[in-house]
Amino acid sequence: WNPFSHPYKKMEYGKWELFIPPGQDGYPPVPHGSKLKVVIRAQNGQLLYRISPWARYVVRDEDKVNYDWVHWNPPQSYIHKHPSPKRLKSLRIYESHVGIASPEGKVASYKNFTYNVLPRIKDLGYNCVQLMAIMEHAYYASFGYQVTSFFAASSRYGTPDDLKEMIDVAHSMGITVLLDVVHSHASKNSEDGLNQFDGTDSCFFHSGYKGTHQLWDSRLFDYANWEVLRFLLSNLRMWIEDYRFDGFRFDGVTSMLYHHHGIGTGFSGDYHEYFGLHVDEDALCYLMLANHMINFLHPECITIAEDVSGMPALCRPVAEGGGGFDYRLAMAIPDKWIQIIKELKDEDWNMGNIVHTLTNRRYEEKYIAYAESHDQALVGDKTLAFRLMDAEMYTNMSVLSPLTPVIDRGIQLHKMIRLITHALGGESYLNFMGNEFGHPEWLDFPRRGNNESYHYARRQFNLTEDHLLRYRFLNAFDRDMNKLEEKFGWLASPPAYVSEKHESNKVIAFERAGLIFVFNFHPYRSYVDYRVVIWHSSLIVIFKYKILLDSDAADYGGHQRLDHSTEYFSEEYPHNYRPNSLMV
Repeated sequence: WNPFSHPYKKMEYGKWELFIPPGQDGYPPVPHGSKLKVVIRAQNGQLLYRISPWARYVVRDEDKVNYDWVHWNPPQSYIHKHPSPKRLKSLRIYESHVGIASPEGKVASYKNFTYNVLPRIKDLGYNCVQLMAIMEHAYYASFGYQVTSFFAASSRYGTPDDLKEMIDVAHSMGITVLLDVVHSHASKNSEDGLNQFDGTDSCFFHSGYKGTHQLWDSRLFDYANWEVLRFLLSNLRMWIEDYRFDGFRFDGVTSMLYHHHGIGTGFSGDYHEYFGLHVDEDALCYLMLANHMINFLHPECITIAEDVSGMPALCRPVAEGGGGFDYRLAMAIPDKWIQIIKELKDEDWNMGNIVHTLTNRRYEEKYIAYAESHDQALVGDKTLAFRLMDAEMYTNMSVLSPLTPVIDRGIQLHKMIRLITHALGGESYLNFMGNEFGHPEWLDFPRRGNNESYHYARRQFNLTEDHLLRYRFLNAFDRDMNKLEEKFGWLASPPAYVSEKHESNKVIAFERAGLIFVFNFHPYRSYVDYRVVIWHSSLIVIFKYKILLDSDAADYGGHQRLDHSTEYFSEEYPHNYRPNSLMV
């Protein structure tokens, strides 16, 4: 390296500029694939070799620890062929990680996702894919949440053009693509990250104690700094305009909103928890500014907030004084399902509490409901399927083995929990890849603690293709549930009218988008001629209903106790304070 070959020119406001003229033949002076470094003379005279914060492509050689900045400027870059899908009314999100999207024990590629996983997502009825761990991160086991290069697409899965092709193919299928963007913190790496970029502990971050997240051991941005704002805002534009992402899921919003970062703090919903000196106004203003910019330049784009605190108006327009997000994650719902399954016997399930958790959301703010996400799949936690069926998943998921009470209960509740969450819990629905079919075991990335093993860093999609295994029943139910929503659009409909939450019968009934949903959570009791409310109040018209989706159908691993040819007719019979009802 010649650290003095191309000196930068110092400009105003701490900016530096380097212009290299083209060669005599007019070609770019820096060839495609060249390795580059930025060299900074620190205040103490030390020379610091750094990767540019705006580097578009960084790679790590197998024999090295740190990443290298590689100049990405191919003679023919990928050209997008398909327009982005129109803004969706009903979002059915498939949360995905490219590297684990294969049954094989290895880091999977963008190409694999393009040709093997996207068709699967389309077939399952999901219309949106949310991609994790795309922004470059040196430590694979961080799940992509310790970002080192904010402008670089992770090279461990392939090239930037491979990612562009993947997004383009998704668009050709009518699938919206969201990026899991991490602007809440950054990796502590300095050789190949932003930390101590100029030799000080500030630059992009707060200095001292304020600039370090005590739980995540990462650096916290100084959102009052204009150049930090420009860096982050231009980062969002780059992902939209260069790669054609259709929006973002902002990670760690709770950490950004409060000076305490949510550490050791509970939220009851009382307004004093959201307004006061403990709110980081600089970070809140950045989020408002980011949403305003995205909405102004790309109004078709979608933004989602991962906020566990329930900050009011986070999903109202900036013009109203809101945060400007389109959706927020309904993070209380998966916690409620875990608590119920862990702590309560089936006969002690509280129907009113379940309905309250699924419907308790801020008025006119859109929520993304989910029964479980990647958080529940990680090592140290358990997926719903594993909590319900545990060790029997290893021995009794074959159709050749007897249907044990544990497997039977697990399969039925897995479907019911997903459907009631989908239909009642929000204005959008999310599922983490593999969980739709009850993926066995947990998710664990190669690390020193597991001898760098890839055994748990994969998704065994092949389980659904084996007709001797019961995973295909859950997969089929998830697909048909999504296809039914696609047809009737309950996610884009007004909130459901809940007509019954019967504690002794363990029955929940509600109506949404013209559909009647009836759930029997009783562990051993079935009902004949069960009366449920219908919303229609007409005294003249008789309405006819038929079964559209039945979790007890044989195709879904059920016992087929209902006759799907049956027709159900409304009658003028008052029930639960409504004039009309029908018998099921």
